[in-house]
Amino acid sequence: MREALIERNTKETSIRIKLNLDGGGEARINTGIGFFDHMLEAMARFGYLDLEVEAQGDLQVDAHHTVEDCGIVFGQALREALGDRRGIERVGDTFLPMDEALVQVALDLSNRPYLVWEVDCSEGMVGEFPVEMAEEFFRAVAVQAGLTLHMRQISGKNRHHILEATFKGFGRALGLAVRENPRFQGVLSTKGVL
Repeated sequence: MREALIERNTKETSIRIKLNLDGGGEARINTGIGFFDHMLEAMARFGYLDLEVEAQGDLQVDAHHTVEDCGIVFGQALREALGDRRGIERVGDTFLPMDEALVQVALDLSNRPYLVWEVDCSEGMVGEFPVEMAEEFFRAVAVQAGLTLHMRQISGKNRHHILEATFKGFGRALGLAVRENPRFQGVLSTKGVL
């Protein structure tokens, strides 16, 4: 099983994440931020990832540290679970509709971190989740996991729908990229290494 368990403790947050890339989409999430919990559950379900997240953060300040640090730890868990990245599809992409919202997500487990964020979601809150924190979460994941990630909003007005499409789309694209392909044993690279 391709699994990882990562813990990170700072003066601002305490995060524990367990990730299984070969799961069935089961999630147990507790970050103290209801909407964020919902997004991580949706991400896990659409990527067929088993995911456990236990996070305590300085929510009396705001959600920033908790969300960003969850991205850091999730990215580290993803990197560890992937190992040397042999035998995986490496690339995944999807269009994810959520009512009026449509988001395109494409990613490459290239070991070259980069985020392109073209999601024009109006500023504000969804529950206790600041909209701008979605970008910070995905940037932290991309940097720590070593993935090239493009997220683009095609349409949408409702903040909840737009953000849910990004998290589900990321889960779907990631689930495709981490699939093992029995046709080859090495890494999908002309260099022979990622």
